Amino acid sequence: MVSSIQIVGRILPYAIAYTIPLLVTALGGLYSERSGVTNLGLEGLMLVGYFASALTIRMTEQTLLEAALPLGLLMGVLAGALFSMLHAFASINLKADQVISGTAINMLASALTVYLARTIAGSGNVRIMLGIVRRDIPLLSDIPGLGTLFFTQSYWSTWVALAVWGASWFLLYKTSFGLRLRACGEHPSAVASAGVNVYKMRYFGVGMSGALAGLGGSIILVTYSGEFNGTVAGLGFLSIAALIFGQWKPLGILGATFFFGTATTIANVSQVIPQLGVIPPVFFKVFPYVVTLLALVAFSKRSAAPKAVGEPF
Repeated sequence: MVSSIQIVGRILPYAIAYTIPLLVTALGGLYSERSGVTNLGLEGLMLVGYFASALTIRMTEQTLLEAALPLGLLMGVLAGALFSMLHAFASINLKADQVISGTAINMLASALTVYLARTIAGSGNVRIMLGIVRRDIPLLSDIPGLGTLFFTQSYWSTWVALAVWGASWFLLYKTSFGLRLRACGEHPSAVASAGVNVYKMRYFGVGMSGALAGLGGSIILVTYSGEFNGTVAGLGFLSIAALIFGQWKPLGILGATFFFGTATTIANVSQVIPQLGVIPPVFFKVFPYVVTLLALVAFSKRSAAPKAVGEPF
């Protein structure tokens, strides 16, 4: 009989690996929406980063070897940031409907990346031979209990993502720049009257959303996917749900994405764990979405969404 501790030990490394792309993508959405721009295009931006990273690594892995992996992540970040400028221009300069613009980003990214993959690689898939190898963290992995759960067999990209999360919290809540960025999503007219360029701040927010969403797609590639296949399986939309569930706050987003990552991992492995196999996997798959809907209903009157999000300036 497998104990509950052993079950947690088996599930947690995979749950963390699944959580990290959600976390960085939801953080990207946080930058955009805190600046006042709704971004429903996170799915498409993840896809662009996913493709750019796969193409870069495939072209350089035989010459650069493992150095191709960070280069691929960097190209995913740059591609996501550049592609997000389409959404920024439409939303900020043209004052287009931000929901429609984000939807168009998703549709364009899906079609464009598959077309480029077929044109360049000869098929809709771009497979890479290298990937990040999971390793134990020296010293920390020897800590009883916690070391086994969190510091064994981990990807170095996990710690990069957690560093991004910490830096984002500090930037948004402990600096004057972060205060101005958040104010653009609350009272842009008041911020503009104080001499802050709201357009530039919102461009920065949308650009960061593209960069981090591109990083999220790239991490999927180099950790558990291994190939670009034309889809991120709805993780961009799940990141938006985590952003809302986390009440547009970094700590809330961390908890929400970990909850989603754990629930999805359990759904994927439930059939091979006898204690969980008696429960239909569909219950695990729909569970996080049902909880999100219930949370939105319960806390709708206390929603922490930026007041001016989605409103052109």
